[in-house]
Amino acid sequence: MFSESDFELYRNAWRFASAPDKEPQLSDSQCKILLRKGGWLVRNTYDFDCKEETDFWYVIKDSFGGMEEQSQNERKKLRHALRSFDFKLVDKELLAKKAYLIAKATFEDYNVTDREMNEAVFKAYLDSCDDKNFDFWGAFDKENGDFVGFCTVRLFENSCEYGLIGFEPKYKHNASYPYYGFFYKLNENYLGERHFKYVSDGARSITEHSNVQPFLEQNFKFSKAYCKLKIRYKWWFGIIVRVLLPFRNIIWNRNVKAVLNMHKMQY
Repeated sequence: MFSESDFELYRNAWRFASAPDKEPQLSDSQCKILLRKGGWLVRNTYDFDCKEETDFWYVIKDSFGGMEEQSQNERKKLRHALRSFDFKLVDKELLAKKAYLIAKATFEDYNVTDREMNEAVFKAYLDSCDDKNFDFWGAFDKENGDFVGFCTVRLFENSCEYGLIGFEPKYKHNASYPYYGFFYKLNENYLGERHFKYVSDGARSITEHSNVQPFLEQNFKFSKAYCKLKIRYKWWFGIIVRVLLPFRNIIWNRNVKAVLNMHKMQY
């Protein structure tokens, strides 16, 4: 059933604001209702976790096997991370006070160029994360107790989506394997202890600014939940997309290229 309140406007695109397995297929008239309220396009994903291999998917995990599902090499890295860091739920106020510089450094380390990360952007993001529908995690260096990493998790009825995650880059580069520990503890909590139906790292990345999703597939047994994708444009934006489409392989702007690539992923 379609409800306007189930969709949110993010970076000029309408997208479903709840669990992806609940998203309905929208009609053209329903998309027009959303576009009349603003935005340039509607991204509609439906038929979640279908048997057909489509060009669009969510990266999910639906079971937790503990250390036994890791390879010997991965277990070594994981144990090192768990000896080095404490990972635990914290309140949003801690992130508001201490997480911005970590987020900024993480963006710079990943060379993210398609979006800005400054103090105002980070504050606006945290303001949009209400305590009822989000969990907030912190990572702490066991040696000195310093707050060195964080993750936000968006909660749904029986699933969740991992959100913004950051770690002081020096730990990423000193062979302490912080992301191994963080994702292990997240999976343990939501799948092993709270028995969620699945956890997700979101939809297929169209900007490909990080390797987080391939990392989760290779090291934590995440898999692709294929779905069908349809995009509906504001009339003038649709014209621009179709004019630029033949040149998508030579366009350098990452945001423009991402929209054109997503257009080709439609079912």
